[in-house]
Amino acid sequence: MSLVKIKKVESRNDLKTFIDFHYDLYEGNAYDVPNLFSDEMNTLSRDKNAAFDFCEAEYYLAYKEGRLVGRVAAIINHKANERWGRKSVRFGWIDFVDDREVSAALLKAVEDYGRQKGMNEIVGPLGFTDMDPEGMLTWGFDELGTMPTIYNYPYYPEHVEAMEGYDVDNKYVEYKIMVPKEMPERYAKLADMIQKRYNLRVRKLTKKDIFEGGYGKRIFKLINDTYKDLYGYSELTDRQVNQYIDMYFKMLDLDLITVIEDAGADNKLAGIGVTMPSLSKALQKCKRGRLFPFGWWHVLRALKFRQTEGTDLLLVGFLPEYRAKGANVLLFYDLIPRYNAHGIKWGESQVEMESNAHVQSQWEAFDTHLHKRRKCYKKFI
Repeated sequence: MSLVKIKKVESRNDLKTFIDFHYDLYEGNAYDVPNLFSDEMNTLSRDKNAAFDFCEAEYYLAYKEGRLVGRVAAIINHKANERWGRKSVRFGWIDFVDDREVSAALLKAVEDYGRQKGMNEIVGPLGFTDMDPEGMLTWGFDELGTMPTIYNYPYYPEHVEAMEGYDVDNKYVEYKIMVPKEMPERYAKLADMIQKRYNLRVRKLTKKDIFEGGYGKRIFKLINDTYKDLYGYSELTDRQVNQYIDMYFKMLDLDLITVIEDAGADNKLAGIGVTMPSLSKALQKCKRGRLFPFGWWHVLRALKFRQTEGTDLLLVGFLPEYRAKGANVLLFYDLIPRYNAHGIKWGESQVEMESNAHVQSQWEAFDTHLHKRRKCYKKFI
């Protein structure tokens, strides 16, 4: 008889316990970058996250001998299932102590939920959509995490891979990309040629452009068009787009966001690069994910005063017809001198599918280091 008891999250206090477990499990860890408590509450709350328009979810806590020892979210993204012809229940927000009875009980809770809802497979770690962190870290445990990704202890994948029926469903890689101190001559020549030959141009945005001029929605339309064929992607709805515009663009440094337009096609968006100063160190100083009393100062220093040497490449995407034209060169041509001016020495690529050679090829001109690997797992239920 299992000593692990599974409790479904049923109240706001339960949800707080669910979120706080991560801070307890990773307290003092040098590599974990905890999310803000307020962001986690907004994402996991049915009345605040627009993804619940097409998703449903339950959250579970695991107790053993009266002690909280794990947590997991069970998520069904109906839009993604319809798009990809699957009946998947996703597991996400999974954390557990190094006890295989605990991890097995948590995933069984997700499997049972999926069966009750008519699903025939469990996949993860995945969030509600691609805007949430995904993929279990399997290599690079001694590398600092990032805000948009998951950090986990080395025993996590060991547990999953030891369970009967679980296979790898997708693999990811992440790169650390060094910012050159001077613009590579090749990029300067290519940028000049591409602008002249294809009538492409760099556009820097203002807050008015984003919130009143429609560029915020145009950016996310581009993201939908660019990411539509990626693993597990579900198109962002208008309500989600509005939510993300309000959530992110109010705090982002627009100097580190670059739009590439086609001046010969009514300024059609060809590509976008949304980057931001790394918040990894700042978030580690936010006690238990709280901005108060002192966490806000560390986040502000990183965002507004750029007191960081790294940048996170949050969203980089180009329409297929512009990739072959080398439009991404214009993105780097614009951002490299800005990074140098701000003292930024390296960037994080975030998760890229291991099989996506085209995306990885854009880093070939840089000094790069493949420093993290991830997996999503699947089991038929």
